[in-house]
Amino acid sequence: STQTPEIASKRVQFLREIAPGLSRLAILGNIDSASVVQEMAEAQAAATTFGLQTLRLEIHHPDDISPVFAGLKDRADALYVVIDPLVLARRSLINTMAIGARLPTMHGSREFAAAGGLMSYGANLPDSFRRVAEFADKILRGAKPGDIPVEQPTKFELVINLTTAKALGLSAPLTLLAIANEVIE
Repeated sequence: STQTPEIASKRVQFLREIAPGLSRLAILGNIDSASVVQEMAEAQAAATTFGLQTLRLEIHHPDDISPVFAGLKDRADALYVVIDPLVLARRSLINTMAIGARLPTMHGSREFAAAGGLMSYGANLPDSFRRVAEFADKILRGAKPGDIPVEQPTKFELVINLTTAKALGLSAPLTLLAIANEVIE
């Protein structure tokens, strides 16, 4: 499982470190997905604990993305993007629009930072895929799937896109760069 409630708080914390003037956080997600709605609530709760105002940006299909950004002008200081297949397929569009709106972004997967997002923090997917292979091996050797416990990820990666940071007029703190698993320049 990659459902880790604590991760939303860590993402908001990292976003606050790179954008110290952050007071209003927009949270974008496809609300047709139960896991997205859950993470949006977790991100909203985390932002509230940090004293941030939040704005939920709810989308249902690709045509909702542009109007959401059009209505966002001057209402947020940063954008937390919740990943699902709809958002993943439109990551370049979302990042381009976020840069155009001068919004630092936080994502849950390195693919978003590689596609121009400011930063991502999430489970290391190759490591998770290796764990899945180990589970498959156990099942093929006779283990009952119901007897295998659900595992949470143990390896996480922070990716910072310095090109995007520069475009937004931000500089990543050395403390954040020191713990980043990857820095895109």
